[in-house]
Parts: sequence; structure tokens; C-alpha cells
Amino acid sequence: MKRLSLVLPRSCKGNCHTSPPYMRARSISEEFSSGDTRYRDNDDYPHTREKGKEKEDRDEEIIKVYDGNGSFRRRIFRLICVSRQSTTEELLTAALREFRITKDPGSFYLTDVYASEVSRLGEVNVVDPLPVMSLHCKEGRRPAVFLRFRDRDNDSGEVRVYPGKLQVSEAYCTVPVNGETTIADLIRESLIRFGLENFECEQYRLSEILLDRGVTERVLSWDERPWEIVKQRGKESIRQMELMRFYLQLKQDPHGPNLALFVGNLPPNLSQRNYENMLTEFLGKENKFSSIGPIYYEYGSMVITYEDSNKAVRALYCLRESCYEDKHLLVMLLPNIEPSMVPPGVQPLLVFVNVKSGGCQGSELISSFRKLLNPYQVFDLDNGGPLPGLYVFRHIKDYKILVCGGDGTIGWVLQCLDNVGQDSECSSPACAIVPLGTGNDLARVLRWGPGYTGGEDPLNLLRDVIDAEEIRLDRWTVVFHPEDKADDKGQQPLNPSAGSTSEDNTQIFVMNNYFGIGIDADLCLDFHNAREENPNKFNSRLHNKGVYVKMGLRKMVGRKLCKDLHKEIRLEVDGKLVELPQVEGIIILNILSWGSGANPWGPEKEDQFSKPNHWDGMLEVVGVTGVVHLGQIQSGFRSALRIAQGGHIKIHLNSDIPVQVDGEPWVQSPGDVVVLKSALKATMLKKNKIKRRNTEPSILPANGEGGKSSDD
Repeated sequence: MKRLSLVLPRSCKGNCHTSPPYMRARSISEEFSSGDTRYRDNDDYPHTREKGKEKEDRDEEIIKVYDGNGSFRRRIFRLICVSRQSTTEELLTAALREFRITKDPGSFYLTDVYASEVSRLGEVNVVDPLPVMSLHCKEGRRPAVFLRFRDRDNDSGEVRVYPGKLQVSEAYCTVPVNGETTIADLIRESLIRFGLENFECEQYRLSEILLDRGVTERVLSWDERPWEIVKQRGKESIRQMELMRFYLQLKQDPHGPNLALFVGNLPPNLSQRNYENMLTEFLGKENKFSSIGPIYYEYGSMVITYEDSNKAVRALYCLRESCYEDKHLLVMLLPNIEPSMVPPGVQPLLVFVNVKSGGCQGSELISSFRKLLNPYQVFDLDNGGPLPGLYVFRHIKDYKILVCGGDGTIGWVLQCLDNVGQDSECSSPACAIVPLGTGNDLARVLRWGPGYTGGEDPLNLLRDVIDAEEIRLDRWTVVFHPEDKADDKGQQPLNPSAGSTSEDNTQIFVMNNYFGIGIDADLCLDFHNAREENPNKFNSRLHNKGVYVKMGLRKMVGRKLCKDLHKEIRLEVDGKLVELPQVEGIIILNILSWGSGANPWGPEKEDQFSKPNHWDGMLEVVGVTGVVHLGQIQSGFRSALRIAQGGHIKIHLNSDIPVQVDGEPWVQSPGDVVVLKSALKATMLKKNKIKRRNTEPSILPANGEGGKSSDD
């Protein structure tokens, strides 16, 4: 069995070594930026106001914590809730815990933000007795404190130096430093500790890597002092100080000078010549690229390559300032990962995080994974989607993927794998899941649980990926053939990129989970429209499910769009006409989890159907009689009506009917719908059953299935 490398054995940073003099601190990947899970300082955070009133009634106080001058300038803070009788030590412990700092608490202290603003003596320390009650407040604002590092009391310390692409066995070395230690001294001592003392120091350079708000690299000069750098980072942001790393590298990159830029937000489906002309117009001839490709035509994205690092950096900043149709281009400087960096028998891990999935928990995860792994293995899907990461790993023969997001995010990654797999050494890497979405049905089936709660240690998540077993997931092609009506264009899917459309208006989608027609899709469409109108309100699973319930209740008393659905459709399974019962919706299942963990197929029983799973080449067709029945299924009190089972399904729609494919809803015009086995394959990772952590449900739903596949 091959080992899974959580951290790439050799650092894989972008190999741009020089920059113009006006760009001393160069951001190699601000494009990896994921935002921040901290709050903006406007005191209009509704999710804490109501809680705040409850806390006050319980003799507790909510306090804003700034971790440095930088966070205060940006008005970004975190909240802690403590008893008004807390000691200074308890207050400090709560602040450190909120920022996930595990160092000795004696190295830190707190100051009163608002008292310091009016004091002529500088910052005012928070001290006993009753430090919470003594905090100053501004009218309409909560009390606030600074979390500070005791830099004046720490004249020396230790720093970690990582070996970059150097061929050494150690993951890092720890070097003691003081106020007099220079970067030259640190390089010299690091070479000794890595067993490279016979090499000339002048051949190496040291870089400062910041992992906060993206991945930023700065090449350090020899006379700079590393301990002063650490302390200065601590003044600006304790969290930034914790996320800072020193990387030792050769001045001349042995992997060559080529630099790749990912460019997106261009119009899709143009010719290569058109794309080249557009980019040349943005860049000018003096910054023209050496080569272009691959081009992801349907996404309007591509990779351009430079042999000159200075020219690449100029192009990066030039393209970032460019717009097409009032929309800024997306530009990323990609890291360079070579197969020679990966030892034999090791599987690197590529991590994708959707920071907007579920309750926006991805922002915290992406920071944690960048700290635990090589930061260039971790990609923010909000910047360029999966394509940049898949391009970076295209030459790696065997690797795994961890997708942090909902079912839609997983489908997005699999879709991009379909498009680029044939050009990659590893065409179907196995995918694991951290469920961040609302439904997370595929994650439930593969035992990754109903949803990430934030309490799980990210290191345990990575261990689960190592222990997981590979399993196949059937995938299906859903083809929509609308009837020929010159005046009837029908409604289009809300996300056209989810499928493809041919010249005769035939639409093709890939289905991973399920396909719904009727009442299920109608509710899904209402929810989707509501979320599009007010996306900021849909930031928690509980709220999202509450909205579903309200919409279902409205459907019970309102006009029934899907009444007598069985009269409006004709169903054929494996070439045989199937007589439909009286239903308002049918659901075609590839996995035995639907609607946030319900199992419409129901528990095993003696009937004409075989035991289903998600790799048997068969689909299950079930019926729903109405909104009440739908709610009973989701509550686990009833199962759906078993209608058919087969590998080829054809449906004729007689009228406009709501449909949804993997949660992507729209109203489909009359015509034929064909569901057939896709040639595309997906290899998934199923969580090992031995360990139970809090990403799994501890109590099974009433139907006894827990949304898991029937092979459990």
C-alpha cells in the first residue's frame, strides 16, 4: 500500500526569484486568498447581538479581541464570551484559544483597546482584579482588547527553517536566535542542521512565507534580523506571526526558470488566436508570454508560460489591472511541482476548499491546512476553481484529492477532472470529502458525516484521508432533448456551466447523486431563487433547512404545480414502459442519501428489487405523493414509493415541469430526457469505519440507514 504524503516532501513554491526594485515584497499567491473568518468591526453582526443579550442575562460578556495593529486597522477581530468575574489569566486563555495559539501563555498579555486610546502613557494592560468589569467601552460598542506578544521581555527565541526544494530528510530544523542574529547567520546554521555544511552559504537564500490571507513570499536580505522580523509580525498580528515560515532555497532553481500564469474571466469558447490577441493587447509586446496552453475553452481560462521571471512578474501585475467587459481578469502565479520532488511510494495530497460552502467554515479550514501542509498544496476554489490546482499536479502520477465543500463543490471538482484528466498523468485521483455544505448527501454515503462542525482537529481529518479506502462511484449522463418549437425556448438551468448545450438545444449533464422531477425540484428551485436574492442570509445549515420547511408549508396550501405529475410524464426503464402511481414527483437515485441524509428507497425488504449501491450500474426510481410525503421521508418516518430499478431510463415530459440534477434546478420544457451510464468514472475515498469522530452522526436517523450505502 502506498503512503500518503500530507506535506509534499519538497517545497513547491513558485520559482520566481527576482523582481523589480519597487516590488521588494512580492505576493506570489495573493490569488490563493480566502478571506478571514473574523468579524468586521461595525458591531452590526446580527448573529451575535441576540446571543449577546442572552449572555448579559447570564452575567457573561462578549469581548472583541484584536491580535495586533494590522487587524485593528482593518477592523477585523474575533469574539470571546467570558464570565464578568473572570481573572486576567482566564481572559488571556480564552483569547489564545480563539486564535488557536498553543504557545506558552506567559509569552502573551492583553491591553485595553479603548483605555489605550485615551491614555497618554501608551497602552493600558488588562490586570486583576475583575479585568472584564474594568474594561472601557465606547457607546454602542462592545469592550475590546489587544492580544500582544511580550517582545520586550523576549530577547531571544527559536525559529523554524523549512528546506524548500532541498534534498534533505528533515521536514524542518529549529534554530535558536536572538536580536543580533542575521539572516546570513541563520542560513549558515540551517545548512549545518540539514547536513549541508559543505556547501557555500552564498548559493542559498532565505524567504519569509506568510500564510495569512493567502500565500505571500518575500526574499530576505542577508543583514536582516529574523528575531526582529518575528517580533514585528507579532505587533501587526499574532496570528500572522504564528502562520509565518522561513524557507531555505538555492538561489538558482534546479527545476528551471519557467513560470506559469493562470488567467481567467475571459469569454469562453474563443479560438486560440483570439485569446492570444486579447492577452497581447492587455500585456503589450514587451511583456508577451513564451507559450500558451493548455486552454480551458469552456471556462474562458488558460495557462501562459514565461522564461523570464522579471517579465512574468510584470505580466502578473499588468493583467491584474486589466478588465474585460468591466470584470477584472483572474490572474494567478502558479507553483511548480515536479515528479522528482515526490519520493517513490508516496501519494501527495491536493486540497480544494470552498470557503463559501455551508456556514463559510472553509476560511478556518484553509488556514489550518496551509499551516499543516505545504501551503502550495491548498487551493481556494473562490479563486479560479479547481483548474489551477489540477494543472499544478498534472505531472504527478499518483495523488489524492481532499475536497472541502458541499455536494455541488464535489461535482465541480469531478467535472474539471473530466475535462483535464486526459492531459494529466493521474486521470482519476481518489477524492475524500470534508462536508461543508447543507445536504452533504455524497459525504454521508462515504461516511464523512453530515457536516463539519468546526470542532474537529484538522490533523485528524488528514489522518482520516490516509486511512480511507478507495471505492468507485457510478456516474450518469442526463440528456435533455426539448421538442422542436420555434417560439418556445424554455427556461435554462440556473448554472449553465453545469452542463453543455449542442446546436439542436440538447443539454447534457453529468449526474453523481440524484435526478428529481416534480415537487422535489420545485422546492429546490424556490430555495435556489431565494438564496440568489439574499445570499448573505444563507450562511448556516440550520437556517437553510428552516427555509426549506417554510417553503414546503407554502406548497401545501398554495397552487400545486406538480399535481397529477404521473399524467404529464411517460417513464421507460431498460426499454420497458413503467406504469406510474399517482405521484407529484419522482426521484432517480444513484446514492442512498437524499435531502440531507434521508433514504427514499428505505430499509431492506422482500420485493422484486435487488439490493442497491452506488457502483452496481443501476439506478433506483422512487415516487413522492406530495409535500407531506416529502417531509415524512426527510424525517425518516416513511420511505418513498419504489417504482423501478435499471441502467437506462427514458422519460417524456408532456409539459413544462421543474427538474433538478444534483441540486441544480430549473423548469424544463416538454421533450425527452434520457439517463444512461456515463463513460466518465470517479474514484472516491470512503472513511474508515473503525474510528468515530464528531464529523459522523452518533445516532442513526429513524429509518435506520443514516444515509449510508447499503454495503455497510
